[in-house]
Amino acid sequence: MHSFPAPALRLVEEMTAVAARNPARAVAFQGAPGANSHRAAMEWAPECLALPCFSFDDALDAVKQERAGCAIIPIENSQHGRVADIHFLLPESGLSIIGEHFLAIRYAVMALGPGPFAAAYSHPQALGQTRAWLRERGIVPMTYPDTAGAAAFVKEQGDPQACAIAPRIAADIYGLEVVADNVADAIDNTTRFVVLARHPLDPAGLRNEPAMTTFVFEVKNIPAALYKALGGFATNGVNMTKLESYQKGASFSATMFYADIVGTPGDPAIDRALDELAFHCKELRMLGTYRQARPRG
Repeated sequence: MHSFPAPALRLVEEMTAVAARNPARAVAFQGAPGANSHRAAMEWAPECLALPCFSFDDALDAVKQERAGCAIIPIENSQHGRVADIHFLLPESGLSIIGEHFLAIRYAVMALGPGPFAAAYSHPQALGQTRAWLRERGIVPMTYPDTAGAAAFVKEQGDPQACAIAPRIAADIYGLEVVADNVADAIDNTTRFVVLARHPLDPAGLRNEPAMTTFVFEVKNIPAALYKALGGFATNGVNMTKLESYQKGASFSATMFYADIVGTPGDPAIDRALDELAFHCKELRMLGTYRQARPRG
């Protein structure tokens, strides 16, 4: 499965051609037209030229190859946790985070007709966020690379027992019937996106407004290394709003950590905390400093 379904392909080709005429305005996203990432791009930059890409790698490559000015990528969901592979992709991409956006998630069930349905196609995140709704109806979840692409796939397959879980706009785009609306298991379902570009923002330009700084690090393999590495944030009064671990390679002997803090480098307290962190680390990589889209703390 390496390309968009036929019902989506024509629109993808049109949007790609438009973006190619003005790459600086293009915002790459993963998924078919109508996906949540498409919605996020248009909310974050209403005048942008949205550029659909089949995979996260493709969206990041579009920025690296200067076919897009930036990419908007989902990183975590309030109900289903972090988006798979993102913690690996962000540091490896060589791109910098220059912004964030929070998108309220509303899912609809769409199909050729009213059902009943044997299977529901969607992105794993969407299937996880509607798990209870599907289980109550005995519908088998089937993974697909993105939500709107799943809608296009259901249209292409022509199977009346198949449905897709996607943003409601996808039903309009691909000519499907909405058979249920607002099916997420939590009414406050929200996804956080980050915006990535080739060059970072200057932290000095953000010093007088609420900002976030994101980085990844690997501590030295000695007892209490993580405790000591993080101590500087507590003693300097720096608010760390996110800390997640993930394995580096297959040896299970090296753990990387992804972190968000409130504030910007250049602030004396943050500089002291980062210096103490670096002292206890084998690797520390800054991913970007950017404006807060939502207050923390």
